[in-house]
Amino acid sequence: MATNPSIVTRDTDKIAAVTGNLYESVSIISKRARQVSSKMKEELNNKLAEFASGVDNLEEVFENREQIEISKFYERMPKAGSMAIDEFLEGKTYYSHRNAEDEA
Repeated sequence: MATNPSIVTRDTDKIAAVTGNLYESVSIISKRARQVSSKMKEELNNKLAEFASGVDNLEEVFENREQIEISKFYERMPKAGSMAIDEFLEGKTYYSHRNAEDEA
């Protein structure tokens, strides 16, 4: 992924320029970030479910190297918010406006 996972200072003027309103842009980005985050969490849970065991006894639980590597891979991935901001600034995020007439 091209998204940089480290902390980056963002130009709010660029973010606001897409919609003309900074708060609207941030709202769109936050909704997309929630979508990305839930998708990543679902993928991680599905992969880790393969390693789940019904044993509750701590003595019988052992480390699984593959499980640890999968977890580390997801920890190193860029945060959902960073991915959503990059998608938004690149024009890859679809959004639409609701009119008052549409809701009536």
